[in-house]
Amino acid sequence: MSDEKFTLRAAVYLILMKDGKTLLSRRFNTGWMDGKYSLIAGHLDGNETVFDTMIREASEEAGIKVAKEDLKPVKVLHRKANTEYMDFFFVAEKWEGEPTIKEPNKCDDMSWFPIGSLPENTLPYIKDVIKNHKDGVAFIESGWN
Repeated sequence: MSDEKFTLRAAVYLILMKDGKTLLSRRFNTGWMDGKYSLIAGHLDGNETVFDTMIREASEEAGIKVAKEDLKPVKVLHRKANTEYMDFFFVAEKWEGEPTIKEPNKCDDMSWFPIGSLPENTLPYIKDVIKNHKDGVAFIESGWN
């Protein structure tokens, strides 16, 4: 048995909402799920809160400023893929700036899509969370079967 302790990875995701639409970005050149749509998202770097991580990622990826008080936590997802993740999802309906691609080496499209008509190539767990973010279920699991 290894003496090494298990390390859980954590990521944050932002569901930006405007006029019944959400902003998705298409992964590009990342080596994982390229060509699939996701949300503005990123890993916790350590020594920062999930709120601070989300604020940082919104700025780094989309060039927008989201205030902490405008971030509403809606879901926590314990997900097993290649590695195990704890994902924190936030909704924001208010922010400063116009979302634009700030990391063209990782994203080749950033567009608004109606909640009920997300692209077929949206990551399945992302599609599920977006469509069900108002269901009142705060915690879900994925990929354990």
